[in-house]
This record gives sequence, structure tokens and C-alpha cells, in this order.
Amino acid sequence: MSEETVSTTIGHGTWYDMMAQKIIDREKQLNRSLSLIRTEMGLGASGFPHIGSLGDAARSSAVSLALKNLGYNSELVAYCDDKDGLRKVPVGLTGADLEKYIGYPVSGIPDPFGCHESYGKHMSSLLLDALDKCGIQYIYYSANEVYKKGLLLKEIRDLLINAQKVGHIVKEEVGQETYTEFLPYFAICEKCGHLYTTRVYSFDAKTDKVFYKCVGLEIKGKHIPGCGHEGELDIKSGDGKLTWKSEFAARWRALDIRFEAYGKDIADSVRINDRISSEVLLFEPPNHARYEMFLDKGGKKISKSAGNVFTPQVWLQYGSPQSLLLLMLKRFVGTRSITVSDIPLYMNEFDAIEDVYFGKKQLNPKETMRLKGLYQYCWVMKPPENPSIHVSYNLLAFLVKVAPKDCLNDYVAEKLQNYGYLQKNQKIDVNLTKRIEYAQNWSCDFEEIKETDVVLSLEDKKAVTELLQNLRSADDSDKIQNTIFNAAKNNGLKPSEFFSILYTILLGTSHGPRLGPYVLAMGKQNVSNALKRALNK
Repeated sequence: MSEETVSTTIGHGTWYDMMAQKIIDREKQLNRSLSLIRTEMGLGASGFPHIGSLGDAARSSAVSLALKNLGYNSELVAYCDDKDGLRKVPVGLTGADLEKYIGYPVSGIPDPFGCHESYGKHMSSLLLDALDKCGIQYIYYSANEVYKKGLLLKEIRDLLINAQKVGHIVKEEVGQETYTEFLPYFAICEKCGHLYTTRVYSFDAKTDKVFYKCVGLEIKGKHIPGCGHEGELDIKSGDGKLTWKSEFAARWRALDIRFEAYGKDIADSVRINDRISSEVLLFEPPNHARYEMFLDKGGKKISKSAGNVFTPQVWLQYGSPQSLLLLMLKRFVGTRSITVSDIPLYMNEFDAIEDVYFGKKQLNPKETMRLKGLYQYCWVMKPPENPSIHVSYNLLAFLVKVAPKDCLNDYVAEKLQNYGYLQKNQKIDVNLTKRIEYAQNWSCDFEEIKETDVVLSLEDKKAVTELLQNLRSADDSDKIQNTIFNAAKNNGLKPSEFFSILYTILLGTSHGPRLGPYVLAMGKQNVSNALKRALNK
């Protein structure tokens, strides 16, 4: 690829740079101000935030950074729906006496952990904590505060006045007739405190009052009875909220949002809101990008209420913020299965990308530019000046497992010096200390690390099989080294290629310490087990 072609690549050559340019081009066509271009992510507060929840923020943040790189002012809005009602008690909190609060706004439910002013604040704080640890900058909006301060008041009025048109759009898009009979607004019942049990049937634009009846609702297969109360509510009070099928549009116009990604599970709501935004509120909806869900190893969508939640906090126990952002940013489309056992693979992959960024590994110009851009986005455009010391996660996890607890760092430093990762008498720096901490957490909680998937040819499999047969009788490091060399030679493989295959299986990287001493230190049986698992894939 020529230098001229590289120079014409948008920004850093990533999907986020192309999306930023697409946003700019569209906003120019719409003749809208480019003085501030806001992206948005939704922040749930009804249950424990999972890995996918962070994806919204990471991707929209990267688009904001790409816009800045193109010379435009941009910021990420983190909009927390803490006005939402609790639909189900999340698994893990079944004993927290939350069942009685089903249907109540999460901002009005006591925190079962006792450390925040409400259940909603507690749950939203977990995701905000993850954003902070990843270095993502954002402007925070609490829906509870937004409604109390009247930031959506003009939009609420317009939607209620044009409720009939809203209802027809919903019916045309998804066949739901509810909002042809009732207005797209929930009032909190002044008598029983429920949110979703009320039905608003009229609006007086002169007094800003809605009139409702508490009739009940079925939520997640459970009927929540209404108390039968009929009342009125001033929309300026903040004691109510728009339905999802209109609230997105209200947010977009009130906060002037120009980009928001969304998961395919809410595609219908986004489509409805796009029409409401343009046809009712007369605000062209933001650019969108649709992404797929993260699945657990059983193929089920990771959910904050279904019991298979995988939180950012779990990841950050065993892996760096940059490896977590790599998970989010390396690919935008396509469903991915993700488990805790993938964390070491992403740590090793991020090291490989860092090698490209600092010129230690050469690829074609286009891919080099893309990976360098991805590296910077994973560091939220604040990359380090120098590369870190790269030690395979697998190797560190093994070393901390066998190290004496009273001198762990000294033991690991000595071994890394012996293996050539550190120079003689070189101390462990802050970054490597953190890596050791991740590996220590891992070794305390898990027995083994999932091997990197390697596609073995017939000759590769024959060589690995021969190595397994002869490894039992090799009783010192030199014999093990020769056994590996002979297994390659006897099966028509270049020894360097076979060593690289073994490093990838055992360490998750194409190179590493001298294998003879490492196999002895790791234990021949452990190595044999890992090789057998690789053969059986």
C-alpha cells in the first residue's frame, strides 16, 4: 500500500474515525451547528451493569475522540435512566427484600447495600466507577434530576399534545395499540407509589396536568395490581416519565445528541424514536450504529437480571482497563461469546498491538495505522511514551502460584531475569507490579488459563503427539529442548515454527523463555495436559 493511500485514510484508520467523518458530513448536510457534537450512551440502573453496558460508553467515547481528532469539539453524555421502574429482582439480590418494590422507580428504592441514597444510585455508580477506571470522560445526566429540573419539559409537552400521532407511529412500526388509547407517559401514582401501573388518558396543556388511573400491569410474567386511584399530576413536578417509545427522542432533542450506538435488542424502540424525533419533535435523530450482544459461553445474552452477569469490575480484577477497552473497540459488529477465561488472551493481544504501535512488529501500512489507532483509543488518546515490559499472562500466573508468598516480587523478578525478560538486577516497575497483581488474583481464583486457539496441521499434530510420548522420559532441560527439536525435525517442521506453536499454546504468545527450563518449572504433567487439550480442539 502506498504512502499516498495511507495519507488519505481518515484519522487513525479505524471504524470510529470513519463514523466521525460520516457524522460531520451528515451534520453539514443538515446545516446544523458544529460547535459542539454530542454523543450519548444509556446507563441502566435497574440491575448490576454488565460488560455490554460498558460497550455503549466505550464506543461512543471513541467516536467523540475521533471527532476531536478531526478538529471538532465533542463530548460524551452518559444518561442514567434512574427514573426507570424495577421490573425484576436481579439474581443475587433475591434475599434483599426487593420484591415489594417491583414497579417502583429505582431512584425511590432504598439501597439494599446501605451505601448509596437509592438502589438506582448504587447500580449506576458501578458503571460510572468502571468508566472512571478506564479513563473515559463523560457528562453525567441522572434522569431523576433531569425530570425534576424540567430539562425535558418542552419535549414532554410536545409529545403529549401530539400523543395521537405518537400512538399511530408506534402502531405502524410494531403493531402495538396501547398508545392509541393512552398517552406515552407514566405518572407515579400518588397513592401507591407505582410507576408502571398507571395509565395517562388526557393532558391539559394550559395547566400542564396529566390525568391518570392506577390500573395495574403485567411485568416479566407477574401481574402488578393497580390500586384503582384516579388522580392528576403536574408534569413540572418530575413525578412521572415518558415511555421508552418516546423518551429517547425527547433526550436527543433536549440534549442535542448527534450520535448514539444501540444494541439489536432495542432496535424497535430506536426505530420508533427516530420517527417520533423527526416527525413529531422536528429534530433529525442522531447517527446510529447497531452492535451485537455479548453472549455467555452457553450462547445466552449476558443480562443484569438473568444471573449470568459479567461485570466490568470482574474483568478489572484480572485484566487492565486497556484490555477491557480492547474487547469493546476491536470489533463493532458481530455477536461474541465472552467469559472470564478470555481475559488473559486479551492481555496478551494488547501486548502484541503495543509492539505494533512502538514499531517492534511490522505489518502492512494500512493495518499498522489501524492498530496504532486502536491502541490509542484503548488508552483514550493518552498512550504512554514507552512500551511496557511484556510477560505472558500464563507465565506470570504460573510464577505467582509457585512463588514464596513472603518474597513474591523478588522471586518473580529473579525468574524473569533468568528468562531474559528483565536484565540482571533490573527491578519490577509499577506496570509489571500491576500485572503481577492481576495474575495473583487469577491464580487464587482459577486453576488454569484457557489456551490460545491454534489451528494445527496434520504435521503439527504428529509433532505434538511425538513430543507428548517422549516428554515423560526427558528428565532435564537440555533433553526437553532436544526432544522438542527432534519432534519438529522428524515431522518435517522447521524447529522455529514448532517452537512458536508451543509458545502460543502454552503462553499465548509466539515467543518466550527457553522452553526446556520452563517446561520443568511449570511441570511436565501440566504442559502435557495443555498440549492434549490443544490436540483435542
